Amino acid sequence: MRARFGIVERLGFYPPEELARIIVRSAGLLGVRMTEEGADELARRARGTPRVANRLLRRVRDYAEVRAEGIVDGRAARAALEMLDVDEYGLDEMDARVLRTIIEKFGGGPVGVASLAVALGEDAGTLEEVYEPFLIQEGLLMRSPRGRIATPRAYERFGYVAPGEGEAGQRTLFGP
Repeated sequence: MRARFGIVERLGFYPPEELARIIVRSAGLLGVRMTEEGADELARRARGTPRVANRLLRRVRDYAEVRAEGIVDGRAARAALEMLDVDEYGLDEMDARVLRTIIEKFGGGPVGVASLAVALGEDAGTLEEVYEPFLIQEGLLMRSPRGRIATPRAYERFGYVAPGEGEAGQRTLFGP
């Protein structure tokens, strides 16, 4: 089917610069006062997806109306996103749960998607289609024939030392 039309296109994630432009435009349509720093902050945390960027903009707008005189600047965006549990990498609470579960309950993996889904109380299809693509793209998760594996970057993100990389004073899975 792909070859029938003579053009093969692939959709990818948007770079933060393009997302910032989309956010500024959306802010104008919503009547939200926005600084460049605020747009950049939202763009970095929007997972490369305009739909996510616009969703975050609406939530940050609500925060700014109540606590920041209606202006979405960098400070207001960071504070609102912190309340929403969206970290500086765009990871939300469920992303963190996925990675922590693999690290803490399954020793970093490999773990099958069915076992991971049961441990999280989430549908396996949702894990594969919604959460995994971003985590894989960000280099936090790998798929192998035996299952999902947390990468050294995932360990670092949560303050753990990856197996075989222990240093004095750093947190490990089995003690201080």
